[in-house]
Amino acid sequence: MTSLDATTDAARRPFPGRRARFGDLILQGTAGIAAVGALVLVGLIVWKIASGARPALHAFGLPFVWHVVWNPVHGREAYGAGSFLFGTAVTSIGALLLATPIALGVALFLSELAPGWIRGPVTALVETLAAIPSVVIGLWGILVLAPILRDHVDPALHSTIGFIPLFGPSSYGSNVFTGIVVLTIMILPIIASISRELFLTVPQELKEGALGLGVTRWEMVRGVVFPYAGGGVAAAMILGFGRAVGEAIAVALVLGDGLGIHLNLFDTGQTLGGKIALNYQGSGSGLETSSLIYLALILLVFSILVNLLAQLIVRRAARRKGLAA
Repeated sequence: MTSLDATTDAARRPFPGRRARFGDLILQGTAGIAAVGALVLVGLIVWKIASGARPALHAFGLPFVWHVVWNPVHGREAYGAGSFLFGTAVTSIGALLLATPIALGVALFLSELAPGWIRGPVTALVETLAAIPSVVIGLWGILVLAPILRDHVDPALHSTIGFIPLFGPSSYGSNVFTGIVVLTIMILPIIASISRELFLTVPQELKEGALGLGVTRWEMVRGVVFPYAGGGVAAAMILGFGRAVGEAIAVALVLGDGLGIHLNLFDTGQTLGGKIALNYQGSGSGLETSSLIYLALILLVFSILVNLLAQLIVRRAARRKGLAA
């Protein structure tokens, strides 16, 4: 057992010789009920989604996950999640790659470089960006972002680096690249806010000691701030990635509802969440509805795994700091 675990266990134990009070018992019981209730709620959600997906599970089995087909025609119905899994992976990974360096730059500016008079307003604006409803960002993506990308950015990228299959010809304003940019805007404040809080927890004496040795501010950030907060930043990135994977409304509006696996980022596509948002209310047969719930089951399992991975990274980082101390 590490010193950190021993300290945590000692803090949880009641004081020796102290009699349990009625208020303590009420607090313990209420907190226990809330914790058990959360577990029960998650279990009920998983059970309901799994039961709704059972017809599709029986009809298509595990190959549903990688089959690239979605044919709701009665008598020839066939469904698969491969196209939407591909769209989810491409948009989420692309958004993470774009958002992470920008978010880390914002976090470093607000925690290390910004003067006091600008730090508060910019921090409030970044956090406000995270509170904008996704449907509003999706509409902004259709009305403002998509025309700009279609008329200026997409042709410029195609003309300069069009030899790369990712940047093929564009004929749509709503495409995968637009979805990546929209998701980047949505997850950037999450990563930036968490990273800023982590950078502020770096002990000031460590930073002053590094600067006192004659290193530059960038060398101090690279050698002190990033290693100290690295585990938390990785968890923030995973949480932002999970947010991008689970987004439905915004990407449903800007991706164009395409089907198939295309390397061209300027082609249409769709994600798991977007497909469910677009088609669930208008689904015809019971098998189509069950297949949409099967998509939701895949998304739910992946989201749970992402959150568990983020918690694991945070705990390992905390344990490593405890051992270092």
